[in-house]
Amino acid sequence: MDVRITFATAELAPLATVGGLAAAASGLVGALRRAGVEVDVLLPDYGGVELADAERIPLVLPDWAGPGSIRVGEHPIAGRVHLVEVPGIARSHPYLQPDGRGWLDNTERFLRFARAVAAFVESTRPDVAHLNDWHTATALAAIAPGVPSVLSLHNLAHQGATGSEWLEVIGPRGHHYEWWGGMNPLTGAIALADRVVAVSPHHASEILSVDGGFGLDGPLRDRGGAVSGILNGIDTSLWDPASDPALPASFSVDDPEPRDQSRAALSERLGFADDGQLLAVAVTRLTDQKGIDLLEPVVPLLDEFPMRLAVLGSGERDLADRLGALSIAHPERFAFVEGYDEQLAHLMFAGSDLFVMPSRFEPCGLTQMQAMRYGSIPVVTGVGGLVDTVPDVDAHPRAGRGFVADGAEVGPIISALHRAARRCSDRRRLSTLRRRVMSVDWSWDGPAREYVEIYRQLSRGH
Repeated sequence: MDVRITFATAELAPLATVGGLAAAASGLVGALRRAGVEVDVLLPDYGGVELADAERIPLVLPDWAGPGSIRVGEHPIAGRVHLVEVPGIARSHPYLQPDGRGWLDNTERFLRFARAVAAFVESTRPDVAHLNDWHTATALAAIAPGVPSVLSLHNLAHQGATGSEWLEVIGPRGHHYEWWGGMNPLTGAIALADRVVAVSPHHASEILSVDGGFGLDGPLRDRGGAVSGILNGIDTSLWDPASDPALPASFSVDDPEPRDQSRAALSERLGFADDGQLLAVAVTRLTDQKGIDLLEPVVPLLDEFPMRLAVLGSGERDLADRLGALSIAHPERFAFVEGYDEQLAHLMFAGSDLFVMPSRFEPCGLTQMQAMRYGSIPVVTGVGGLVDTVPDVDAHPRAGRGFVADGAEVGPIISALHRAARRCSDRRRLSTLRRRVMSVDWSWDGPAREYVEIYRQLSRGH
C-alpha cells in the first residue's frame, strides 16, 4: 500500500542544523524515501537556501499568521523540500540572536509556521501528517479530523509555552492546548495526535514519570498505548570509517589495523604521547544536559587509570573556561578543543579507545552510535537511548557494548571509567569488544520500517 506523508520539522540537515533534530529528520526522511514512501518535507524558509526547479505555492492563512507561501524545489542533498515563508521566520539562526539569546518572537514565529503546515495539510490531505517537537505541534489545532497524525518528541525540555491569548487564535481545537492558565503547544498535540513517538524505547518510559516528563507526564500517561518509542538511527554513509575522507587511512571491522593511524594522528593533534595508554574522548554540546561538568573532578585522577581524555565542544561560556583551565593545568592528560570541528569529531571517534557521554538525560543520543561505528567503546549514563544502545559489558558479557554508570554523578562515572580501563587495557579484550560494536547496524532502515508500519496502521484506520 502506497503511503503519502507530510513531514514538518524546524530543522533538516544540511539546510538548518542546530541539534540532533536536524540529523534525525534528514535520516528518517531519506530512509522513508528509499522505502518508497512519498514524503513532502516542510521546513521554515530561514533564508539562503537555493532550490533547483523551484515553484511557489500560495497559502491561505488567517491574518495573524500570513501572508504565507511555500517555495518547492530540489536540494542537491536533501532532495525535494517545501520551504515555508511566513512573517518573521527568515533569520540568520533558527532560534538564536547573534549574542546567543533566543529571538524574542520565537514562539510567534513557529506558531505561524505551524499554522502554515496546517494549511498545507488541509489542502493536500496526505495519508498521515508527521509533526516534530513543539515548533509544529499547534498545527493539529487547525487540522480538521480525518488526517491521521504522528507527533515525534525529540526533546521535552523545549515546549514553547506562551500566554492563553493564543488558545482562541491557533485553531478550532485550540482549547486542547490550555496549560496552567497559558498555552503549551505540546500538551495539545499530545492529546490530539493519533500516535506519540519518543526517539527511543527507554525514553518513552522515562517521559511517563514525574522526573522524566518535564511536566507533561500526566498528559502522556493519559494517552496509554498511543505512546511508544522508536530508536533513532544515524547516517551510515556519512559515518563510515571505510570511506571517511577525514581519516588518514580507512578501516573496517574486517580490516581494523589501519585504525592505528587515526590514533597516531589524533594524539599528535591533541599534543598527547602515542604510547598505548587508553585515550578517551567526548564530542558534545557544553550544556547541563550533557553532564560534561561531571568530568571535571575526573581530570586530576587520570594518572590513576591511567588514561588520557579530550573534549571537543561548545556552549556554556563558564564551562568552556573551566575546561580550558584544566587543559592548561594537566596538558599531558587532558585536552579541550572549543567549538565544533566535524572533521576532528570523525578523527576523535576513529582514534580513541573510549567515548564518554555522561548525560543527565538523553532522549536518544546519536554520538554514542557514531562513536561505536568507528570502534570507540562508550562509557555512558543509564538514561534514555543510551540504555537502548549500550548494554553494559559486565551485566551482559556476550551482548554488552560499553560501560554504564549507575547515575549521572561523579562517583558512578569514575567507577564506570575504572571498569572500562580494566577491561580495555587488555588489547585482546578491547579488540573483541571493538569488533562487536562496529558490527551493529545503526542505519535508519530499521527505524524507518517501524514508522512505515505506524503510518499504514493509521491510514487503514481512517
